Amino acid sequence: MKKQNCLIYCNCGAGIIPNEKQNSLAESFKELNIDVFELHDICAFSLNEKEVLHNFEKQYDKKFIVACYPRAIQNIFQQNKITLGNYEVLNFRELSTENIVETLQEKITEDTSDSNYEVLKSSLDVPAWYPIIDESRCTLCGQCARFCVFGVYKYNKKSLEVVNPLSCKNNCPACGRTCPASAIIFPRLPENSVLSGAEPGSKAESAKPEKKEGLFVLLNERNNARRNIFKQGVMQQAEAEKLKAIEEFKKGLEKK
Repeated sequence: MKKQNCLIYCNCGAGIIPNEKQNSLAESFKELNIDVFELHDICAFSLNEKEVLHNFEKQYDKKFIVACYPRAIQNIFQQNKITLGNYEVLNFRELSTENIVETLQEKITEDTSDSNYEVLKSSLDVPAWYPIIDESRCTLCGQCARFCVFGVYKYNKKSLEVVNPLSCKNNCPACGRTCPASAIIFPRLPENSVLSGAEPGSKAESAKPEKKEGLFVLLNERNNARRNIFKQGVMQQAEAEKLKAIEEFKKGLEKK
């Protein structure tokens, strides 16, 4: 028989929130009347020990997940074929410990006197840094696969897959910066941005009048120039990140 609720807490190994906050979350969750599973961490389990996550689906009706951006978690599960339904993600990147605990206390629908707190560690020694594809945004342009030099992606005009996630180099989100559709997510990226899983903002384009008056043309040209400067800056950053990853890869080979 399924229990009503459980809490899955991702004790992330990537340092995206301070250690103090990680510890305060863990201590606060121990006071809740709910089964808590502290995972080190969801990225590693979704890649290497999927059955642990599948068991939560078998044992609990509602799953509360305290982790990073909901968009990142949703696509981690989808990419790694994790069957987990009826869950709600509370984002510890943006919510305070107090906000998270208050929300859980309001939503927990079961008084479990025999609740447990269990710490689970993946057998993957170093939690993997790897890209997640948001299929709802991906246009299959192949830019990321062409930009990556580590064989992480498999691409043809009909599909794009992350086939060698552990070949991805830590702190190298370069391919994601080149994605025109913001379809690549690095959940372990320290910055709080679309690239780490935040929802992309709406980018409604202004309708262009049939007759282009002089002022409109001037403003449009200026806006295009700004966009080009921004795009050039992003590409330069991506190239620098790729070159740094290649250098670190070479150094690793030399040490062997």
